[in-house]
Amino acid sequence: MDHALPRRPVPVTAPATPVVEPGFDTLPVDDLADAALRRARHSGASYADVRLRRVRALRERVRDGRPEGSQESVETGIGVRVLVDGTWGFAAGVELSPAGVAALATRACELARTLRPLRGAPVRLAPEPVPAPAVWESPCEVDPFGVPAAERSALLAGWCGLLRDGGASLAEAYLQVFRESTVYHDSDGRRIRQRRTWLHPMVFGFRIDTGDGTFEAMRTLGPPAARGWEYLTGTGWDWAGELTRMPDLLAEKAAAPRVEPGEYDLVIDPTNLWLTIHETVGHATELDRMLGREAAFAGSSFVRPDDVGTLRYGSLAMTVIADRTTPHALATVGYDDDGVATRSWPLVTDGVLVGVQHDRQTAGAAGLDRSTGCAYAESYRHLPVQRMPNVSLCPAPDGPDTDELISRVRDGLYVVGDNSFSIDMARVNFQFTAQRFYRIRDGRLAGQVRDAAYTGTTLDFWRSLEAVGGPQSWLLSGAGQCGKAQPLQIAAAGHGCPSALFRGVRVTDTSTEVTG
Repeated sequence: MDHALPRRPVPVTAPATPVVEPGFDTLPVDDLADAALRRARHSGASYADVRLRRVRALRERVRDGRPEGSQESVETGIGVRVLVDGTWGFAAGVELSPAGVAALATRACELARTLRPLRGAPVRLAPEPVPAPAVWESPCEVDPFGVPAAERSALLAGWCGLLRDGGASLAEAYLQVFRESTVYHDSDGRRIRQRRTWLHPMVFGFRIDTGDGTFEAMRTLGPPAARGWEYLTGTGWDWAGELTRMPDLLAEKAAAPRVEPGEYDLVIDPTNLWLTIHETVGHATELDRMLGREAAFAGSSFVRPDDVGTLRYGSLAMTVIADRTTPHALATVGYDDDGVATRSWPLVTDGVLVGVQHDRQTAGAAGLDRSTGCAYAESYRHLPVQRMPNVSLCPAPDGPDTDELISRVRDGLYVVGDNSFSIDMARVNFQFTAQRFYRIRDGRLAGQVRDAAYTGTTLDFWRSLEAVGGPQSWLLSGAGQCGKAQPLQIAAAGHGCPSALFRGVRVTDTSTEVTG
């Protein structure tokens, strides 16, 4: 296809030299955690946990080869969470001394007692084995925070140059880098230290019609990844190859006719399908939404707890796995923010809903035996909430490549690259656009069309899935900034999927039709 890029994940190898966070790795974490846990116990807590976290963030922007902005931030602090008489209390601060963290524990216990009259059923945490003290770190061959600013800007400027040299009217490059360093201790005896690094480069090309001032835009398909600086220099994605092809693709898109609305068979590339999975499967199978305990920023869910084991979510070709262990995926960690060791489990098997996502609290509320390890807090200042793991559509072991799927379509569209979307508060009715839509006629691509969106309802859409591609068409992508909860928390979630063939999906012309 036009974006013949690496698809298979590279096996994880431990960094040759572990990343070092000066000023954080030398903190007396055992003394700090012990002081907080001791005070919490003496103040009446039946359970307590302590999260010491540093979050580093780097954001850069280059426009037409000129640096337009660079921002780096570091936030370090400690959060103490307690259970007193079945009620949560939480306090956070930046004073990293035994006296300071002990005061936080006292404040958290006082808050729990204040909130006690307002709670309903007491909090019940699902049981969980206590692992031996553990250390985990995501793969990072070259520390992106150690790369000189001039080198970072030069690389992004060079990417802009590839687009301008190819004929783009304007080019902009963005880079976001994040690192979370966490130490977790709790009153059950868990002792965990872990570090995760991930980044997301994006390059936009614009083609401007100087006659009428209209423009067309296109963005790189390269996904965010839990890697280091090596990702920007060719490990895991061919950035130069994609950027060299983009100007011609952008010119074709600008000259393309508008789509004719109607029902089409769709071959959806993994660069687009990952977002549909995120919105229609990922959020819909979060147990807190299913229980009516969460509706912020993404609504509740049409799925009910008693649907597990009976609901036909999709066709026999649909098998979806949830995990926090996939190499280089955005939600991959060794342990969640409840101290639960992460793992993999099925959500949908042969089209039937067989599992959901939860943390210790939602699992306990539902009477389940164990958590799936989905607790996450954006920073030390945030109370952990249930967050989405990596949610991935499985390929067919001996399945076809993308070209073969296209060859099965007489009249349809090939959908490439995520763009805008909308979905209702129950995760049922949706609309998705793309970076590029290609007309398929008699099994062959017949040029791009523009202003298209595919729309439908979640169950009808997944039940129209006829076939998924093989491992050679599988790609790991994901959402770098997914919002949930109040106060708002941002988290990252990975999504892998192959190309897939859907029959009879409604397509609209976004330039003339308003859809919900």
